[in-house]
Amino acid sequence: MALSRSLAAVLFIFLSCYATVPSLATSDGFLQCLSAAIPEELLYMQSSPSFTSVLVSSIRNPKFSTPSMVKPLVIVTPTNASHVQAAVVCGRQNDVRIRVRSGGHDYEGLSYRSARPEVFAVVDLANLRSVSVDQTAATAWVDSGATLGELYYAISKASNTLAFPAGLCPTIGVGGHLSGGGFGMLLRKYGAAIDNVLDATLVDANGRLLDKEAMGADVFWAIRGGGGASFGIVLSWKVNLVSVPPTVTMFSVPKSVNEGAVDVLTKWQEVAPALPDDLFIRVVVQNQGANFQSMYLGTCDTLLPLMGSSFPELGLNRAHCKEMSWIQSVPYIYLGSTATVADILNRATSTTSFSKATSDYVRQAIPKDVWAQIFAWLSKPNAGLMITEPYGGKISSFPETATPFPHRDGVLYNIQYMNFWSAATDGSAQTKWLKDFYTFMAPYVSQNPREAYVNYRDLDLGENTVVGNVTNYEAAKVWGEKYYKGNFKRLAMAKGEVDPDDYFRNEQSIPPLVASK
Repeated sequence: MALSRSLAAVLFIFLSCYATVPSLATSDGFLQCLSAAIPEELLYMQSSPSFTSVLVSSIRNPKFSTPSMVKPLVIVTPTNASHVQAAVVCGRQNDVRIRVRSGGHDYEGLSYRSARPEVFAVVDLANLRSVSVDQTAATAWVDSGATLGELYYAISKASNTLAFPAGLCPTIGVGGHLSGGGFGMLLRKYGAAIDNVLDATLVDANGRLLDKEAMGADVFWAIRGGGGASFGIVLSWKVNLVSVPPTVTMFSVPKSVNEGAVDVLTKWQEVAPALPDDLFIRVVVQNQGANFQSMYLGTCDTLLPLMGSSFPELGLNRAHCKEMSWIQSVPYIYLGSTATVADILNRATSTTSFSKATSDYVRQAIPKDVWAQIFAWLSKPNAGLMITEPYGGKISSFPETATPFPHRDGVLYNIQYMNFWSAATDGSAQTKWLKDFYTFMAPYVSQNPREAYVNYRDLDLGENTVVGNVTNYEAAKVWGEKYYKGNFKRLAMAKGEVDPDDYFRNEQSIPPLVASK
């Protein structure tokens, strides 16, 4: 790491030559500084013919791809760490902030757009996407620009009995996913993605390249769940790989309201968090039905008696079972039964559906009569859906303070609410339904604070206020304690250590809280 610190020092000396004239300490000075340090083919100014195509290449929600969107001054597409360091140094010297995009799945688009007028640049990590698997040690180094699909695929090529416990969508970028926590079908067996992070490399606000030891315990704690782009730019992560059997069993069992969905859901919320941690059953609730989707780390022969004794209300039978390898389960659960393993390497996604989402955590079972009311809400015009994922097992075994992600012991399940619309409408009716349904659910979910998951980012929970060119801590608590509970203050203290001037800032970034000396 000494070499990296030396490189940062050289960059400061070299690049300062391009920012000594006051009139250039502007966007023009920033672009000149970048051009002096980074190859031209890696820079996409707004005047570039390829600017728009690069910008929209990983915009996952087309509602942010509009003429009125506040766009970056330039998109930097680094191919090595020195390019990222140079971008930070140039940005600091010329008062141009940087936003960081790995996969483009930020629910509010904050990795590539600003919700307010601002001059900023985007560092797009799509070219930094290598994955190196050590099968013997059961670890991997993965770049932040890699997708989950690319990570999963590389693991499967090394071993058919190793996996990584992260999300379902294969196009999600590793950087943003791990920064917010990250969880999927293995959460009850192995916890969240951040529970399996061993090391990381971070470019801080001074352009230094730091590993776990150099960044210090507080910052390393903060980047594992404290949200992306508050503490610096994480370039790569060393992760622990986990064991899976050669065969896993998937099932998908739909139940309509007429088939007893209300009774089955009422039972599910008590059973699912208490099942053996090899078994995960989530539910997609939409219209007048509930689809129970599951992964079991074992064969159908062992699953059937377990379900028969623990959850007979679902009515699982052998015809529901689909046995496959873990890597085959990745496309199966997200892309469908006809998708292949190779399909998870496709970074492109359809951008025809506009969407809005928010989240909740449930700590006490929702009464049966309320589930009946929920289905009434889901049958209204312009209604969306809800996805429920059970906790218990490993993810609930950690103390709330182990990582910034605090949703641990006592959580029965989380809820993701989503609604969708097309370009033919402005989405106001769909957004109103979502807000009204969220209000309806308030008595039945966690309270004081009403918890939310940062990777299901929602600016309606609150936005930062900047006072004296620094994000105000008290104002940020409004949204921050929903995502992080009592960990929010420690996150702000870590921010005060590594970025006291609040260079890495967005509408929901962690504010710096600097300890008085």
